[in-house]
Amino acid sequence: MTAECTALLAGLARQLPALHALYRDLHTHPELSHQEFRTAGIVAARLRQQGWAVTEGVGGTGVVGVLASGDGPVVLLRADMDALPVREATGLPYASTRTAVDADGAEVPVMHACGHDVHVTCLLGATALLAANRHAWRGTVVAVFQPAEEVGGAPAMIEDGFAERFPHPDVCLAQHVAPAPAGLVATRPGSVMGASDSLAVRLHGRGGHGSTPAATVDPVVMAAATVMRLQTVVAREVSADQAAVVTVGSLHAGARENVIPDTADLRINIRSATPAVRRRLLEAVERTVRAEATASSAPKEPETTVLSSFPVTVNDPEATAAVRHRFRTVFGPGHVIDLPRPLTGSEDFGAFGTLLGAPSVYWTFGGLDPAAFSGVDLLEDGIPPETPHNHSPLFAPLPDPTIELGVRYLLVASTPWLAPPTA
Repeated sequence: MTAECTALLAGLARQLPALHALYRDLHTHPELSHQEFRTAGIVAARLRQQGWAVTEGVGGTGVVGVLASGDGPVVLLRADMDALPVREATGLPYASTRTAVDADGAEVPVMHACGHDVHVTCLLGATALLAANRHAWRGTVVAVFQPAEEVGGAPAMIEDGFAERFPHPDVCLAQHVAPAPAGLVATRPGSVMGASDSLAVRLHGRGGHGSTPAATVDPVVMAAATVMRLQTVVAREVSADQAAVVTVGSLHAGARENVIPDTADLRINIRSATPAVRRRLLEAVERTVRAEATASSAPKEPETTVLSSFPVTVNDPEATAAVRHRFRTVFGPGHVIDLPRPLTGSEDFGAFGTLLGAPSVYWTFGGLDPAAFSGVDLLEDGIPPETPHNHSPLFAPLPDPTIELGVRYLLVASTPWLAPPTA
């Protein structure tokens, strides 16, 4: 390990028991997007205890901490805080049993099924070491605890005057725990995560009695045909060498088995790896929805509402090379993977770099037991399908060693900018 990394990481071992306790607490008390009030309060209190200048309520529930140690570059470090409407099935002693009311007024189970509790814990561990070891770095760190990842949290913080209220970053850094062996970290220059577009579509029919369907226009059948037809968009309109996904994650219509309703509602998520594919997918989805409505003699045109939309996450090549070099130097080249292609998942972290005009670097790191991947070539075979992925009710990163490694990744990635000048 380099001397600057050793100095910056001093005291990490002493922090780990408290960080593990924090992680268990956050996992037990997840909060939905834009509802991260308890989590934000914990973050703000801990940052203040560490000596950071803290601003709360940024973009809703976002928290920003600023800490300077002499003159030097400004590094933005981001963690996301929100959980998902998923009922936990891990069986962990600290599993969530929480429910909450979502934006549509429905009571839903809540779980940290994407690992954002890991991210918050790791960044708070990193901020504690940055505060305790200010002799080991030079510059300014902006620690961003973001609400509502994938559903507008990053743009909301930017729109809340982020550029005017906080130091302008020279680089933006973020990470995400993944269903891969603990000890592996992966990144790539250029496109690293896909674009994401989420749409709400209302199909209009003409309701009536279930016994006389000829007197109706059945939106349930219309919705079913639309869902099936949408499955052909990627299969038949996108080249096999391009990454794309179209998912209908929600379909709701009616309340009684013998009543044909007036409307059916779909929620559609579209992932794409390039702007050209993104445009093609959006056009194809809109065309398909309208065509199925026409084929069903719908009395009204479908209504489409954009729920969220953000572009491809792009890693700056030069900054990524610097981070990757530090990872290989500190953790060993066998623990650093070069992703051969962009991931199909999406991430709104890129909004910080794009809207603030700063280079950004994003990486993923493993959080599962390496023994579960014995004999698996991840680059060749991919992650085994039976492995619980992010958003699964069974997704449960191992606190040890994932939290320690996550703290190390954040701080090691920062050293190309924060390392003090040599004598």
